[in-house]
Amino acid sequence: MIHNTIQDKITNEFYWFHQHPEVSFKEVDTTARIRKDLQEAGIRILALPLQTGLVAEIGTGDHPIVALRCDIDALPVTEETGLPYQSVYPGRMHACGHDFHTAAILGAAYILKEQENHITGTIRIIFQPGEEGPSGAVQVVRTGIIDDLDVIFGMHCTPLLEVGNIGYIYGPAMAAVDAFQIDFTGTGTHGAHPNKGTDQIVAAAAFVGAVQTIVSRNMDPFAANLVSVTHIEGGHNWNVIPDKVFLEGTTRAMTAEERKLIRKRVDSIALHIGEAYGVQTTVRWIAGPPALCNDAVWGKFANEVAQKHDFVLAPMAPSLGGEDFAFYTEKVKSYFTFVGTGLSYPNHNAKFKVDPAALYPAALYMADLAVQAAAKLKGSTEHD
Repeated sequence: MIHNTIQDKITNEFYWFHQHPEVSFKEVDTTARIRKDLQEAGIRILALPLQTGLVAEIGTGDHPIVALRCDIDALPVTEETGLPYQSVYPGRMHACGHDFHTAAILGAAYILKEQENHITGTIRIIFQPGEEGPSGAVQVVRTGIIDDLDVIFGMHCTPLLEVGNIGYIYGPAMAAVDAFQIDFTGTGTHGAHPNKGTDQIVAAAAFVGAVQTIVSRNMDPFAANLVSVTHIEGGHNWNVIPDKVFLEGTTRAMTAEERKLIRKRVDSIALHIGEAYGVQTTVRWIAGPPALCNDAVWGKFANEVAQKHDFVLAPMAPSLGGEDFAFYTEKVKSYFTFVGTGLSYPNHNAKFKVDPAALYPAALYMADLAVQAAAKLKGSTEHD
């Protein structure tokens, strides 16, 4: 498949993926499309217990083993871009650019297949489901397919950079993400007689104020951490104090220690607010991905490869957004890079879009990064 053909192919596939978005763990048609594309190119697909998503392999099957990972799911958003290839499904949209990731890594797979006889070791291509799930990365990890990896690379499009730019971060790059839900339960009563019951609304309001002190008074002021209450619900009438108030929110932290401290303080504040106001508090946690920490050595190597492809390097600030690529970084040397796809509305916005002109350069870069990483690993092994 000549390069012009690969460029046309992945651009057309990008249009199809964008028009046919599927949300987390329902990427049935998307997976079938990727499978068909890989099979037609003669790329072997590994037999794994994944309901959606798949893993392909190119090369000898021996070490070194380098992986490229992309995510394939969409979001429950109704698209408002007006693009000629806009989503055909109301309420579903590739508002985070996973269609771009899929098409670019598919292109990398095509390029690697052409070079298969010259690849040192093995390149594994992970088309991961449910990044927005969460968490498809956990399902992939459970298959054991990353256990023997030497290094893994991921990429994400960014609307903060023009096409032709590569954003980079060494060290902590994206936050650990957790969600909490709290019930404040007591005895409801007439609004005119609060002394005859307990006031769950006042207790919840006290918690909202107190929980903000976790970051401002318990954490290093130069560190990036966050506690946000995002939903509160209670009561149905103007003169009735309800017997229950529900509250939920999210926490973000850049290190495991900070994550643990935030959770401990949320639990403690909820408990003691309950005691102070005479109400029962029940806290539930929904754990998201850990913090994503980029390996600096591999990051600098990735940037050297990017410069050979004439990308402009752009330093980026760490983000309190979450990314389940972090589940791989816990177990394998890894690096997560950011590909400029043109200035746009932010990710997850109904008007978010990417410039398809960034597709083929990203595919070439990621393919070469995998090849060069495998060669570097092979050379270091031979010299050990």
